[in-house]
Amino acid sequence: MKQENEKPTGLPENAFRPLKPGEEYHPLMSPDKEYPEVNLWSVSWGIAMAVLFSAAAAYLGLKVGQVFEAAIPIAIIAVGVSSAAKRKGALGENVIIQSIGACSGVIVAGAIFTLPALYILQDKYPEMTVDFMQMFISSLLGGILGILFLIPFRKYFVSDKHGEYPFPEATASTQVLVSGEKGGSQAKPLLIAGLVGGLYDFIVATFGWWNENFTTRVCGWGEMLADKAKVVLKINTGAAVLGLGYIIGLKYAAIICAGSLAVWLLIVPGMNLLFGDQLLNAWNPSITQTIGEMAPETIFKEYAKSIGIGGIAMAGVIGIFRSWGIIKSAVGLAAKEMGGKKADSNVKRTQKDLSMKVIAFGSIFTLLLTFVFFLTDVMHGNLLHSIVAILLVAGISFLFTTVAANAIAIVGTNPVSGMTLMTLILASVVMVAVGLKGATGMVAALVMGGVVCTALSMAGGFITDLKIGYWLGTTPAKQQTWKFLGTLVSAATVGGVIMILNKTYGFTSGALAAPQANAMAAVIDPLMNGVGAPWLLYGIGAALALVLTYFNIPALAFALGMFIPLELNLPLLVGGAINWYVTTRSKDEKINNERGEKGTLLASGFIAGGALMGVVSAAMRFGGINLVNEGWLANPMSELVSLVAYACLIIYLIKASMNIQKK
Repeated sequence: MKQENEKPTGLPENAFRPLKPGEEYHPLMSPDKEYPEVNLWSVSWGIAMAVLFSAAAAYLGLKVGQVFEAAIPIAIIAVGVSSAAKRKGALGENVIIQSIGACSGVIVAGAIFTLPALYILQDKYPEMTVDFMQMFISSLLGGILGILFLIPFRKYFVSDKHGEYPFPEATASTQVLVSGEKGGSQAKPLLIAGLVGGLYDFIVATFGWWNENFTTRVCGWGEMLADKAKVVLKINTGAAVLGLGYIIGLKYAAIICAGSLAVWLLIVPGMNLLFGDQLLNAWNPSITQTIGEMAPETIFKEYAKSIGIGGIAMAGVIGIFRSWGIIKSAVGLAAKEMGGKKADSNVKRTQKDLSMKVIAFGSIFTLLLTFVFFLTDVMHGNLLHSIVAILLVAGISFLFTTVAANAIAIVGTNPVSGMTLMTLILASVVMVAVGLKGATGMVAALVMGGVVCTALSMAGGFITDLKIGYWLGTTPAKQQTWKFLGTLVSAATVGGVIMILNKTYGFTSGALAAPQANAMAAVIDPLMNGVGAPWLLYGIGAALALVLTYFNIPALAFALGMFIPLELNLPLLVGGAINWYVTTRSKDEKINNERGEKGTLLASGFIAGGALMGVVSAAMRFGGINLVNEGWLANPMSELVSLVAYACLIIYLIKASMNIQKK
């Protein structure tokens, strides 16, 4: 299969462009033939990938606030193990492995953005209870809703809009899966990069040979600048975050970073200049310091971050308005199929979804189960509160499904955290209005947010799997059916990992940033205690999102940068810059593309290796093994050493990405 080594790696010429009138797309696996897809091999490996990457993604997500998409590394592993086992006709099997395994990243994103906030608030409100079943059931039900709500939109995004959406992650995964022989060889650089990235981050987390972050506080003038002018710059020097930046790419990394720099170089110092002698605690009575007495980090946490939250919420609303036509057409299509306008016998294998009757009854049954869960476990038998909760969850989950799918189709990034923040604000306001307040109200709102967040995360991730299947010619109904199993396994894994990491580090210690969960906790606490939320700051953020949208700047990416800590945004810019450098050095576009693909493999290795070794390090801490010398980490020299190590990592990524085999 030599042709598979050529761009577009074996896919038909019309795979990535809009179809001409009357033109059809013919996938690699013919719609008229049956292929091995679901069997013991594919399901077993899919489950193994779901468990492995759920643990890895949960650790990384809680550490840096970003969840890597597991689809690409899982696709590479699937091809590698199939090649090693010399399985013939493994393409359909590998898609199923990837589809089941990819549940890991999406379930994790849904869970870690909300559920750790329960632990964060528990420190303040000991009467709050958090258990494994709450986390497991909310993640499971949310994941199932996401699958069911997305299926009616599959035809629109995947086939009707053929060639109109880039689907960056689906494209990369598809090319790996197609490339059989080439894909097997790709497993080697992925493994090496995984070892490099894993060892690098393991040394930092377990032995502390150098500091995790470099800051401008490393010298006297930097300390003075932070103290007097409230200006400080920080960068995380880890391998996993660098890899994440490479995959995001320069354009979106730059926009995210611009949002972050706007906060740290303009808003934080600006607030000190304008309100330095004032005590601003109208929405948080626990604040006892004036702005001038606060560290820059505190100003960011108490004020600037809320502007980002407002921006994220407004970006989500704008997305719904833009997607309204899509929502109406999908509902219309579902209604037609429910009316029996299409007979299954006339539908090609590659266009066969689960029947609309199954989806309709499945959705109703899942919503009923969610209602029972709310009534018995969350609302403590209050019927009114449970009805209001289920109506909010169902409505928001369905409406925002298109936003999530659209974002993934265009940029490969799901704005699920922003949409969830808006959900939490709305849920808190409504639940307070119907009489649910205090600690019970916080648990209720966060569990509701967890269900919605997981549903939206699943919807966004699943559209990638379905696009991969469309390009290759797998059966959508089989992907959809077995996605439920992946959801079950991932929900159970992530619930356990969250509990272990909380016992090991705690989410308020600073060892695990859990930035999104902290943002959720910060939003919900005042709302549920009768204290006014910082509506003015939310409003400023919302207005900013409108202005950015007017000038065609992605408001969501900018707003995300505003509330994720600076040290986690600057490495994204470094990784994005490496991606740009690697893919622009040659006059031959084909060589640039090959280098870009090689870099994506290596970056995926960094991410997976760094995250997995992070879990190993956490397990060691959990077992009482802590080899970090805190005294050395407090020494400024440890930060300088981190820069040297970081430079070596960057050089390796550039050199290895540009070193491609001559054909």
